Amino acid sequence: MLRVVRSLLFLLWMTVTVVPWALAVLLLSVFVRGRPLYWACVGWLRLVMWGARVFCGVSYRVQGLEHLGDEAVILCPKHQSTWETFAFPCLMSHPLCYVFKRELLFIPFFGWAMARLDMIHIDRSKRSEAWSKVAEQGRRYMAQGNWVIMFPEGTRTPRGGQGVYKSGAARLAVATGVPVVPIAVTSARCWPRKSFLLTPGVIDVSIGRPIPSAGREPEELMREVEAWIEAEMRRLDPQAYPAGEAVSGGTPQRV
Repeated sequence: MLRVVRSLLFLLWMTVTVVPWALAVLLLSVFVRGRPLYWACVGWLRLVMWGARVFCGVSYRVQGLEHLGDEAVILCPKHQSTWETFAFPCLMSHPLCYVFKRELLFIPFFGWAMARLDMIHIDRSKRSEAWSKVAEQGRRYMAQGNWVIMFPEGTRTPRGGQGVYKSGAARLAVATGVPVVPIAVTSARCWPRKSFLLTPGVIDVSIGRPIPSAGREPEELMREVEAWIEAEMRRLDPQAYPAGEAVSGGTPQRV
């Protein structure tokens, strides 16, 4: 019961704070765009992280930030929860350009503010057109000093689960010549997918070394990303996976 009350307070906190913050961002966007507007939005995400810790007892620890420099990269995180979509802009030193379905822009206040940022929103029903948009805008935004972030599984997976790793991020990396950064995240331990009931605990974020894309095939590059992430997930959250399971070539194997 306490977990429900704390989660409802957190949900109320997000709802109450997002409305004035989004309205302020929309007003600010009349005068400024780009990085100043982006960091203004990150201010609200920091409030969300604060609320998750204070109301629900959810904190996090990060390892591997030293692997990131100033060069353009494409971040490829494990996707288990809403948490990482809120957290990564707070963790990274560069503005992030998310690749996401355009339907999210219609979410009141949150989506309206996001529409004013340098993001890549796509129409999934137009696959060839969507890829052209990702390639063109991704190249342009990275040239401006931003980083692109794409969830290779596409949708959130349950704790201990593994989705199908799509090669879109690897295709963009090969097309632009920038490295890919694999990231493991144990967010479902505290904030499961499709749920607003949070459980107190610590979320681990592990950032891998950038993987060069020059001379690689997208499918082969994504298999390397998948293998690293899934092996790291089993190291960070062994209780979530069957005993004796290892990862070989991106596919779980019994040993």
